[in-house]
Amino acid sequence: MTEALDDRPVFSAELFPHRSLGRKGFRVLLMLAALGFVPNVLYFTVHGAWPIALYCLAAFAGLYAAFRLSYRSALEREHVRVSRLEISVTKVTPAGKRLEAHYNPFWARFTVDRHDEFGITQMALAGEGRRTEIGAFLNPDDRESFARAFRQALATVKQRI
Repeated sequence: MTEALDDRPVFSAELFPHRSLGRKGFRVLLMLAALGFVPNVLYFTVHGAWPIALYCLAAFAGLYAAFRLSYRSALEREHVRVSRLEISVTKVTPAGKRLEAHYNPFWARFTVDRHDEFGITQMALAGEGRRTEIGAFLNPDDRESFARAFRQALATVKQRI
């Protein structure tokens, strides 16, 4: 019974990349881009400059592909959980592949690399000869917030000896 109580999470977070442009905004952007490209494609095609028209179509396709790849990368997730018995980090790739790392909270070391100008540049959990990077896709403010909360969770677990 006490072991089940010790396994209760003290801290649990789901980290995911931020995308400022939603699906509706993406459609609006493509419509505006199409309104800019279509007249150019028609003009250059009518005047016999079809290579320029092909270039315009390729540029539009490139814009579409770049945003589709960006939205695909937004499917990446990290689940970080801290209990008295373990720290678990589960990473889910955009393809759905799960990578898990488990650490003893009393032996794990949370490292934060800082830059004077940019703030936190990297966060990692190390211990038992392994190292797992956490929140590489987060913006600087979210990294600061996560690092503060995660450190507090580790301190809370270690104080309850």
